[in-house]
Amino acid sequence: MKIVTVIGNRPQFVKAAAVSRLLRERHDEVLVHTGQHHDDELSAIFFEELAIPRPARQLHIAGGTNTEQTARMLAELGPLLDEEAPDVVLVYGDTNSTLAGGLAAAQRNVPVVHVEAGMRSFDRTMPEELNRVLTDHLSELLLVPSATAEANLARESVAGRVANVGDVMVDVSMMFQPRARADLKPLREAGVEPGEYILCTSHRAGNVDVPERLRRLVDLLLALDEPVVLPLHPRTGARLDAAGWLDELAAAPHVRLTPPLGYMAFTSLLTNARRMLTDSGGVQKEAYFASVPCVTLRDTTEWVETVDVGWNVLVDLDADRALQELRREPPTAHPELYGDGRAGERVVAAIDALAPVAA
Repeated sequence: MKIVTVIGNRPQFVKAAAVSRLLRERHDEVLVHTGQHHDDELSAIFFEELAIPRPARQLHIAGGTNTEQTARMLAELGPLLDEEAPDVVLVYGDTNSTLAGGLAAAQRNVPVVHVEAGMRSFDRTMPEELNRVLTDHLSELLLVPSATAEANLARESVAGRVANVGDVMVDVSMMFQPRARADLKPLREAGVEPGEYILCTSHRAGNVDVPERLRRLVDLLLALDEPVVLPLHPRTGARLDAAGWLDELAAAPHVRLTPPLGYMAFTSLLTNARRMLTDSGGVQKEAYFASVPCVTLRDTTEWVETVDVGWNVLVDLDADRALQELRREPPTAHPELYGDGRAGERVVAAIDALAPVAA
């Protein structure tokens, strides 16, 4: 079959590392990069480090509101799909690229395969929640990472076929984490020692685009009594700079600001951190895979299993609660929540089974 895969941000690049190589052993894949993450550090380096096939088509669509960005993607993807005439369109996760790829395909009666389907934060103010719900309800094949996601889709009575394949991020973690953990160069560049720092990421619009909440984030970081490494997402860096607070963080002796990082450098810092502090959905999972306790700067999460087993806690931007949870000892049990590292194989097998439908 001919498969068009639509990706646009760094978590999707990572997920493609677990699937594209296996997919190309059996099918013809055309990789389309929408350009949603346009910064080279957030894009090109991931293809190099993870040996992902280079995109065949680059749309260079970035910036603007979610509505504007999605509309521009639809305008580009429609003619592209007409030209490529794929049997299947494959999308990952919950970005604007996910929704645009899925909707453009469904409007042309091309079967949509959604990897990481069924995730729900139940917070409709998050653009990602709208993207994932809408994509699930237009997909022909919904490949879920967990029993929780499977139950979510059963409650919603989705029209497509649901299969629990596990999480492709487990595959990637098993492939790359040991090598990343052993490489201490990113720690030396940040001036930290293994197990003696907190790694922090923040980029959610609800945290960084609202001045009052961004200030609470700054105050929390300044209140930490140990080194904290903060790789600056371009969105976060721009908001901090505009508010005049970037220099304040840079002047704090315990805060180590870095540019955006590639997958291996970030994974090195994550696997060697004492704790993870984040508002990212994907990073919550990556912390769990690395057995690093996570404190999440949100009041909802898609990855409820990590909270249920005690390795992740939701504190929103409550500084006192965050400081308390950052000192809490982790649980002793670390169950296998998202599969055995062979999700990529199951994704391809599930797509194989679509062949008669696609034909």
